Amino acid sequence: MTKPAEISVTAPISDNLPKEKFNELSKFIDQMETTDGALIETLHKAQNLFGYLPRDVQLYIARKLGIPGAEVFGVVSFYSYFTTKPRGKHTISVCMGTACFVRGADAIVEYFKEKLSVESNEITEDGLFTLKDVRCIGACGLAPVVMVDDKVYGRVKVEDIDGIINTYSEMKVGKNENKNN
Repeated sequence: MTKPAEISVTAPISDNLPKEKFNELSKFIDQMETTDGALIETLHKAQNLFGYLPRDVQLYIARKLGIPGAEVFGVVSFYSYFTTKPRGKHTISVCMGTACFVRGADAIVEYFKEKLSVESNEITEDGLFTLKDVRCIGACGLAPVVMVDDKVYGRVKVEDIDGIINTYSEMKVGKNENKNN
């Protein structure tokens, strides 16, 4: 059984990333019985902690698991779930698979781009949304499909988009109002 490598987190790991999150990731890895085959689980934990997987986090994981950094990067770049760029609070994924595309997904993604003033894989200026076009969500019977975080919207029409955006924009406003009360 392979145990995680002992790596001190007292030295600065990254000037831009919180040390507390590295400490929490270190604890997570140290509590594993074995690190054999634990890369994907560790990457999920790291992305949940940091919101994305920048180079410093990938290298830290490689050192802690005792594997090459290239192996970590290979997994991160292969799986579309993982991201090396920060994301907005909510991720809007527009399915561009064949069934969705044939039923107008291209117009839907273009309207999102126009409405949010972003390109695909970018974050809105307020940090609220990331827009992604994805290959297939696997809900072809509901085409065209839009996912916001884990919520699936089926048979979406361009005229539905303002309502979808407003739902998540209002969540932000509601939380800000509660903080001020």
